[in-house]
Amino acid sequence: MLFSIALLLIIVFLAYRAAPREKEEHAHVHGVGQIGLLATVALFGVDYFTSYYYATGEMMHALHPYGLQKYAYIGVVIIAFANFAFGLLYMYSLGIFNEGGGSYTASMRYLAPTISLIVAVTLIQDYVLTIVVSALSGGDQLLSILNAYGRNWVWHFLLGAILAGVTWYLTIRGRGESAQVVFTIIGIFVLLTLTMGIGLLIAHLRGVPAVPPVEAPEAVSLGQAVLHLLRGSMKGMVALTGLEAMSNGIQFVKNEDAGIVKWGKKRLPRFKKLWEFYSGKSGIGRFVQTSFLFYGGLTTLFLTSFAIRFNVFDGTFGRTLVGNLAVIGFEQIPGGVILFWAYQILAVMMLAAASMTAFQDAQATEWRDVAIGEIPEFVVYRDPRGTFTRSVTATFVIAVIIMLLVRGQTTIAVPFYGIGVFMPITAMGLAIRRHVLNHYTGCARRWGSLGASFAVALAVTVFFGQLIGKWNEGGWVALLSFTLLAVAAHLILISPLGYREPRQIHRIVREKARVQGAMGSIVEWQSLKMQEYRYALLIGIARFFELFGVRRPVRYEKPVAAGDYDHALHVDHPEAPSLLEQYLDVEPEPEPESPADGQSQESVGDEERKA
Repeated sequence: MLFSIALLLIIVFLAYRAAPREKEEHAHVHGVGQIGLLATVALFGVDYFTSYYYATGEMMHALHPYGLQKYAYIGVVIIAFANFAFGLLYMYSLGIFNEGGGSYTASMRYLAPTISLIVAVTLIQDYVLTIVVSALSGGDQLLSILNAYGRNWVWHFLLGAILAGVTWYLTIRGRGESAQVVFTIIGIFVLLTLTMGIGLLIAHLRGVPAVPPVEAPEAVSLGQAVLHLLRGSMKGMVALTGLEAMSNGIQFVKNEDAGIVKWGKKRLPRFKKLWEFYSGKSGIGRFVQTSFLFYGGLTTLFLTSFAIRFNVFDGTFGRTLVGNLAVIGFEQIPGGVILFWAYQILAVMMLAAASMTAFQDAQATEWRDVAIGEIPEFVVYRDPRGTFTRSVTATFVIAVIIMLLVRGQTTIAVPFYGIGVFMPITAMGLAIRRHVLNHYTGCARRWGSLGASFAVALAVTVFFGQLIGKWNEGGWVALLSFTLLAVAAHLILISPLGYREPRQIHRIVREKARVQGAMGSIVEWQSLKMQEYRYALLIGIARFFELFGVRRPVRYEKPVAAGDYDHALHVDHPEAPSLLEQYLDVEPEPEPESPADGQSQESVGDEERKA
């Protein structure tokens, strides 16, 4: 017992000492809320780190009732391959879209405002559901430790809401402080998992027998076996949200080399191209995504191998798959029960902390949605610590409402989680393909476009695979929710709430959100493009009704032209002022009166110019 207590204290001490700490002077050098490599790993990696606790269990749960667990290695290969392919796509994308926004920005630049708008609302839905699933799963783990799982839905809801509330509080306290807490938790998780792995290996060498099967497996045909294998693979592939999270939140990362890159440039200059690839804030993001390339495959292989060896799965002895393996592994260590309890409580903390990534990305997305006219302006407010507190709070409130609607049952929310992320991944692949075709020639153009096209085809395949795999659990509703969200987004955009004129955009981006430089210019350009799209929609609606004899004039003038992306971003002159500066001193023109004869605003404008 004393040995395990001493080992646990050492692990906690090492993790705490390794955790990043934000120094006061960093606020003046880097800007409020900017984080380095270790903090980035913590805040943008915790979502996919926690997939360790439920992804493999979900996969095996879909296979072992039919005696198919021995084929789970096929699912491991599929999951590892998808993680690697999508990881490479997003690592490359950070070199192009290195000012944040992820597929939201990429689709606006290279595809169409329609796709960008759909991606934006899909991401918001995914972030909210990440909070719901993570917090409720954490509550489930806690109730499982107390043998109270499933007894009363009220406890599930209350614990989920409390855990989400804790992460909400840590988020509004600032990125530096929340990163320190989360990194410490992740450090403890890594060290305890290594300890458990050693214990499992010892158990295997000691010949600890597998758990006898409780029930005979159900007989299935070859076709049914393939379908179950597909379902298992898709259920184990839920950590891909981490890719979009890092790409979207890169704006919060310090634009400087990580310590290891500085050391490498000085000591190992012959690897110049490698250090350049991992330089700056794009490099820090790529470090996080490099860990993503291998994490999903390795952890799934680790858990799958020992689950098959000891014949334990979700539900065995009333524990999760990880919980069962933790019992076996830590039993091989003196006083291992202490480590087992610590590991289970850690699961609760990590699953709750996974909400942190969602809160970070929700605020990174929602202030852009305010600028383009998708969310009312009062939502955007950035406090002195760099956090968009109102958007974080709004996201928390919506998540708690959903927890109440599903009566604290994680299984009801899970089918929607992890499906939506493949739509942004598809958009990113299409944008990368367009970029390659526009900027490269020869072999680089051919192979680059083929690689991006393959990633798009894989993302579409996995998207429909997720729907099929989760169909019976309510996954079909995801199609309906996507449609409703897309329609709602367009209705808000064309309403008076969606109107944005240049000075209002400048106020939102530069004064309220306090975003400067390239990121500010990108969002200003996106906002102008979205206003062009809004105007085109209004013109199209007016012309549609004219087909039926209903003449409805457009209220607003033609918006300011957004122009070319590279010109707006000031690629050649990064010190250039905002592209909206020229409109700030101009008095606002009065809202034009509706034409008496019902002509469209375009025709009225033409007549005024002729006069």
